[in-house]
Amino acid sequence: MAKSASQSAKSVGSLHVLGVLCGLTAGVWLGAAEAPTKLVNAGLSPFAVSLCMVAGVFVARWSIPTLLKGTTYVFSDLMQRKHLIVWALLGGALWAVANTLTVFAIRDVGLAIAFPMWNANSLIGLLWGRVLFRELDGADRGTITKVVLGTVCIVAGAILLGFSALHGGTHTGHNALGGILAAIGAALGWGTMYVPYRKAYLSGMNPLSFVTAFTVGELITMFILIWTLDGGSKSSAFHMANSGQFLFWLFLGGFVWIIGDMFQQFAAKYLGIGRGIPLSNTNQLWGLAWGALVFGELAGADFPHKMLVLGGSVVMIIGALFISTAKASAGEHSSRNEVLERECNKYDLDYNEVLLAQSGEEFDRSERRRWWDVVIVLAATGIFVYLGIHAVVPPLAMDFKWIAILGVVMLVSLITCGYRLYKQTRFS
Repeated sequence: MAKSASQSAKSVGSLHVLGVLCGLTAGVWLGAAEAPTKLVNAGLSPFAVSLCMVAGVFVARWSIPTLLKGTTYVFSDLMQRKHLIVWALLGGALWAVANTLTVFAIRDVGLAIAFPMWNANSLIGLLWGRVLFRELDGADRGTITKVVLGTVCIVAGAILLGFSALHGGTHTGHNALGGILAAIGAALGWGTMYVPYRKAYLSGMNPLSFVTAFTVGELITMFILIWTLDGGSKSSAFHMANSGQFLFWLFLGGFVWIIGDMFQQFAAKYLGIGRGIPLSNTNQLWGLAWGALVFGELAGADFPHKMLVLGGSVVMIIGALFISTAKASAGEHSSRNEVLERECNKYDLDYNEVLLAQSGEEFDRSERRRWWDVVIVLAATGIFVYLGIHAVVPPLAMDFKWIAILGVVMLVSLITCGYRLYKQTRFS
């Protein structure tokens, strides 16, 4: 049914607000997800840490979509857009490489420094969004100014943080330059990873369906990395069962990352990657909070270098907010619809169905639960319960008061945004 102009404007504005909420919630959860990778400082291989996180991601990526939509819905969506499965696998591969690089970065320069640096992925995403999907076409001067100023702020913040890592005393590793390069590599990988995201959503695919295939690419790539770069069958990653007390925390890190990524996916869908990525990159604030407040990473830094870290973080946040508040105009939406029509013509998709999906108003598709849906969710729950029973508190100095405070913030953001997303789109 066609909407009136006022209804359409109201819908666009409402979806913008929803996208902003999803991006902010993604920041809270993505910021917490990397905290378990501090276990690399307990002597575990970065490849082992990354593999276990990917395993946790795999469990979560199959159980959460099953719980929210059911496998009948998910596979129906995938089969109607088979060409996107390859893109999902590619996106998963990029994620696995980038995630492994973040573990090396955390080891060598610390969480508080590495986190803001790899959030330069917003620059890469902005570039791809402009070149491949014509984002900002039709934008007014004010919107373009916000995006440009935001980009300059993000670059300036990254320079400040890189300088503090090279000349400061905040990192715990022995290879600061290597850690910086690893963080930059992660930014490149994650920034490019959003191309498959955007391509999928312009074709009308549900984010929950996309991530189900995405995780297969993650797992395959991690096995290839370990086999070729970490000793093959002799890698410590394949003997993590002997360190079962740590597995729970790494699986939990993967699970928390998936919650954040789910909201990030919806932010990218409703705002575009040029706006959605910077907004979710407020996770650098939460990464700094976990690194500094929980793990005390800045305790040994002198005042000037603390100011560099905090100043760089604030500048990057300001840049992200500039970009995220640049609301798309009617001209931009018209340009987006032309790109959408191009995708529909290329892959023989129904334009009206895809346009509805862009607004969170999917065409009817069965969400009936099957008996194996229950098995999948119970199996995933059983894995976490089993690992939790055998878990021990990691041998790291942590402030449990701040863990509790940050945990409450995570829970509130999940309930608030999750409810809004369900009421407005039914997770579509």
